[in-house]
Amino acid sequence: MLTGVKRLAGFLSLSVFLFSCHTNSIIGRKQLDLVPESEMQSMALTQYKEFLSSNKVAPANDPNAIMVKRVGNRIAGAITKYYTDHGQGDQLKNYSWEFNLVESKEVNAWCMPGGKVVVYTGILPLTMNENAMAIVLGHEITHAVAGHGRERMSEQLLAQGVQLAGDVALGSNPTAVNVFNQVYAPGSQVAVLLPFSRKQESEADHFGLIFAAMAGYDPQEAIPFWTRMASLGGEKPPVFLSDHPADETRIEKLKQEMPEALSYYKK
Repeated sequence: MLTGVKRLAGFLSLSVFLFSCHTNSIIGRKQLDLVPESEMQSMALTQYKEFLSSNKVAPANDPNAIMVKRVGNRIAGAITKYYTDHGQGDQLKNYSWEFNLVESKEVNAWCMPGGKVVVYTGILPLTMNENAMAIVLGHEITHAVAGHGRERMSEQLLAQGVQLAGDVALGSNPTAVNVFNQVYAPGSQVAVLLPFSRKQESEADHFGLIFAAMAGYDPQEAIPFWTRMASLGGEKPPVFLSDHPADETRIEKLKQEMPEALSYYKK
């Protein structure tokens, strides 16, 4: 009997997986999609506001804060153009971009669904210039617009056997809230959050280069930037590297993808 139940559960899980996948035409592969983007953005906005209220945000007239906003808005404009040119502009119609510099020694940056972005001051000594900041923001924003967080959350919900009705808000489901907080927990002290897959990382690297180039930033800055990041590895890498493997393989792949990125680059 137990064997039969397990088989049935496995069949149902497979059925959910197959019927809940959609093809992302930008990145060119199928993604598991159990979570409405509107709910992801709603929960992200709530957490983003809570994070800003409990952390020290650099003042609007801070030169570095101004730089982050300038680079971020140019990257956002490039992404919007890219999606529109590829007939996918509607995917970003509900994005309300916001860029903040937060004072912290952490070497980190992140982007939530809906375009809510934070850069920590701890990463500034590593970026060193606007081109490198564009590489960072292009990479992190790609994770958001490509639905990587939604994909990770869907995988975790499926693994835990959580079923969500399309008209039920995620915020009313404790398990869903817990998984969301694992995927997006910038203010958490938890050491290990759900990591991006190697495929997702590769996509963020690839399209991040393109978006930076389209925004008028030299994508070749990715090589020295990731080289500097790799030098910080050691036994306990900074948060930014905890699920972002900075190694020779990654850098070599960036070099291989550079000609395509440069074809989009105009100073």
